[in-house]
Amino acid sequence: MIQSFASVHLTRRRLGLTLLLSMALTSLAAAQAVQLRIGSVVPKNSLFHQQLMEMGEAWRTAQGGNAKFVVFTDGSQGGEAELARRMRIGQLQGALMSVVGLREIEPSIAALQNLPLLFRNWDEVDYVREKMRPNMEKRFLARGFVVLGWGDAGWVRFFSKEAAFRPGDFKHMKFFAWGSEPEQQAIMKSLGYTPVPLETADVLPSLQTGMINVIPATPYFALASQVYGTASNMLDINWAPIVGAIVVTQKAWDTMSPSGQQALRAAGEKAGLQMRGKARQEVDEAVAAMKKRGLTVNTPNAEQQREWTDLAEKLYPRIRGTMVPADTFDEVFLHLKAYRASRGK
Repeated sequence: MIQSFASVHLTRRRLGLTLLLSMALTSLAAAQAVQLRIGSVVPKNSLFHQQLMEMGEAWRTAQGGNAKFVVFTDGSQGGEAELARRMRIGQLQGALMSVVGLREIEPSIAALQNLPLLFRNWDEVDYVREKMRPNMEKRFLARGFVVLGWGDAGWVRFFSKEAAFRPGDFKHMKFFAWGSEPEQQAIMKSLGYTPVPLETADVLPSLQTGMINVIPATPYFALASQVYGTASNMLDINWAPIVGAIVVTQKAWDTMSPSGQQALRAAGEKAGLQMRGKARQEVDEAVAAMKKRGLTVNTPNAEQQREWTDLAEKLYPRIRGTMVPADTFDEVFLHLKAYRASRGK
């Protein structure tokens, strides 16, 4: 009887050890099979896509196992607001987005992009971003997202079918507008402009059919998407910078190994730095390439430039508290004032 009891006890112990081993192996397999599905509206094979792929390869090597990294380009997963939604429900684990999509997660980020003619150069953009970055990243984390790196894509210029030099020249035209920015559309309408809410994938066909005839875009995007072939006039003013970031959900982050997290953060920082440097360099290169193919660059004279500056200054009180949270709006102006004072400007 004692022997029988010992045998039963040993059998149970073996079963318990087998179960624990099975659970450990299952957990290990799950950890190794981490998958990151990253969405973006950037063109396939663009410098942004290439940097994402390099980041993914660095992470996949560090994560090991069956880790997978997939990038969806060209808005195949929807516009930027849709990318934010897909991350929240787990269909995507990350995204490279501009402020248009990032503000769906954390509205204060709009301060870096939605203030027209505020920043005079990239040094000012970099200074303000870095000053605001720590607190901004904490806000994203509080909403369940980890920021891996910050990038930008050049200055917004206005590409139109007809030549235009001053604000009034655009009032009879139809503007592309992000469908997820109703506040901007309301402001434009109140000033006598006609916004047409669309997604990025609809820009070129809408230009070709006449649904819109003005597209605010960076030169790089205009070249890559070929919109300059239809909208062959470019207004030569730096309306606003396109600022973006690479983010992943905290849920996906928590499934990674410590070495995977470390590699992804380092690779994300590197990718953001590369995107900023290359995108800025390629602005002038893109304009030169389009000019060879028929683009006309329209440069405002001093009087016309003052009209644009006056328009921007009239917009700021309307943007504060609507498109940009009031506290963040004020913070940007304080940082910019301090930066310019330190340089005697």
